[in-house]
Amino acid sequence: MTVNDDSFTNWKNREEIAESMIPIIGKLHRERDVTVLLHSRSLVNKSVVSILKTHRFARQIAGEELSVTDTLPFLQALTTLDLGPSQIDLGMLAATYKADERGLSIEEFTAEAVSGATGANKIECRQGRDVVLYGFGRIGRLVARLLIEKAGSGNGLRLRAIVVRGGGADDLVKRASLLRRDSIHGQFQGTITVDEANGTIVANGNEIKVIYANDPSEIDYTEYGIKDAILIDNTGKWRDREGLSKHLRPGVDKVVLTAPGKGDVPNIVHGVNHDMIKPDEQILSCASCTTNAIVPPLKAMEDEYGVVRGHVETVHSFTNDQNLLDNYHKSERRGRSAPLNMVITETGAASAVAKALPDLKAKITGSSIRVPVPDVSIAILNLQLARETTREEVLDHLREVSLTSPLKRQIDFTSAPDAVSNDFIGSRHASIVDAGATKVEGDNAILYLWYDNEFGYSCQVIRVVQYVSGVEYPTYPAPAV
Repeated sequence: MTVNDDSFTNWKNREEIAESMIPIIGKLHRERDVTVLLHSRSLVNKSVVSILKTHRFARQIAGEELSVTDTLPFLQALTTLDLGPSQIDLGMLAATYKADERGLSIEEFTAEAVSGATGANKIECRQGRDVVLYGFGRIGRLVARLLIEKAGSGNGLRLRAIVVRGGGADDLVKRASLLRRDSIHGQFQGTITVDEANGTIVANGNEIKVIYANDPSEIDYTEYGIKDAILIDNTGKWRDREGLSKHLRPGVDKVVLTAPGKGDVPNIVHGVNHDMIKPDEQILSCASCTTNAIVPPLKAMEDEYGVVRGHVETVHSFTNDQNLLDNYHKSERRGRSAPLNMVITETGAASAVAKALPDLKAKITGSSIRVPVPDVSIAILNLQLARETTREEVLDHLREVSLTSPLKRQIDFTSAPDAVSNDFIGSRHASIVDAGATKVEGDNAILYLWYDNEFGYSCQVIRVVQYVSGVEYPTYPAPAV
């Protein structure tokens, strides 16, 4: 047998093991509300190849690929335990077991590592929490995809309705079609049908009522069987407490805005300040995509080096707020053709940093250039640090933060020398540090941070909604602090 034959045989064996993992992962998710992760990346509803690729990602951590032959025994051990709702990271289990010197079996070690989710310690499955989307544009449809993907056992978040303005003939069919196919993010993973008689879109079995209204005051959500719902406003029409309070109608308990909040509306960046949300807070904002991109790495740099001052320049993909061709716009430059020009504009991300990181005393300024790409942006964060350092030290720090810290769902890291914006479409992280572009000299550090300003931001929104709804279950083994 040739070397090539050996490699192919090894691949086929790993494919077979990955195939055997899929029904176990699915059953844990459906029946026990357990999400199986691999180094913070979900394995639920993933294909054989996706599972193998996610294992290969472990090279970033251990310096060598993690094999499915290493993680399958831990997965099998989980099936023997009386597990409650939780997130369990197979990659962290394998890594911590390897470092453990007590001679425990995999079954014994796994039972100990996830003991907080078993037996008398386990959390009981919570009732599903109703969610309403007010608006169904770019962010609204991606949030809908994520909510449907995460429906799982039915005990988590349940997308019950979307609210839109009437759009004339075949409105329901057209909106379903926009959910089904996306020019940037591809096909919806599942099936979508339209029930015009009942005014619903049925996506992977989730019945989503389409409510037509021109103003929040027109709606009583209890008429649709909706109660204690979290309403996600992705229109951006109202940004202060007074305006967003209009959504607090019968059936709605909390309002989450997918744009920077004004006045005393809390601006939340999950991973940084979400644990500061007061239990009785009914109105909050998820800030902007750019704020979510820069605040986690800014916190990582502040915690390690201290930040004296900084400037962020965002090179941002164009959005629906701009014109396709030159036409009237209330903002001068945004009236010029988006796909034909680079357009200098403002960003509120720098001023929003103070809300998300109130302890940061450094002055942060910012500006933005819109460019002719439909998705994925890059933030260039230029920082004066409180102490001198080196490029190698900064990259080692950010790499470690992205892999093992509580910010690992927010910060990703790439050392690919040929990385370009399209490579990050579909990234679930708030931002991705580009190692090759990073520059450090003395007390000055310049970070290049890629981010999918549509999908990555939508993932951050979902994390906030999960947190305020109480369905963000603990992760085992617990991440290092």
